[in-house]
Amino acid sequence: MKLNQIFSSTIAATLVIAAAPSFAQTYNIEPGHTYPSFEADHMGISVWRGKFTKTSGKIVLDRAAKTGSMEITIDANSLDFGHEKMNEHAKSKDMFNVAQFPTATYKASAMKFDGDKPVSVQGELTLLGVTKPVTLSINKFKCIMHPMLKKEVCGADATADFKRTDFGLSYGIAYGFAPDVKLAIQVEAIKAD
Repeated sequence: MKLNQIFSSTIAATLVIAAAPSFAQTYNIEPGHTYPSFEADHMGISVWRGKFTKTSGKIVLDRAAKTGSMEITIDANSLDFGHEKMNEHAKSKDMFNVAQFPTATYKASAMKFDGDKPVSVQGELTLLGVTKPVTLSINKFKCIMHPMLKKEVCGADATADFKRTDFGLSYGIAYGFAPDVKLAIQVEAIKAD
């Protein structure tokens, strides 16, 4: 009799958990406040910094369940080093080849949380048609009620390191350029209606 009661209680608890409502919230990337930027070596003598000025996507968070996902699209043609000749060269076939690969994407469905705050994201970056795992560390995360928009807005500062050669971007390696890239992303996202 006791075994039957335990079995029935376990089934009932499982059904309650399965029927529990999801508290997942969707947030749309705010393109005017989201700029992925990066640092890359220039022959070992300096560090060049660039950013992408057009980004779109969405982030889904369930802070109670400690789960989330994201889908981000970066317009590769929006690359800006603050130097027009460098922009032109970086967009050419030598580097980002924006004519053939107009976007880069980051997709993730695994997040690590500390309490109700995400602290890292395990996802896949697709660049130049090559997809590889890249983990983002979330160094800062905060949600507020936006005073002007009257909607919840979440913001984060995220970073990652990877080798550009893993994605086929090997320009300059023969000249002594290091393949290491430091990625930094300032992101803000507005809660969807």
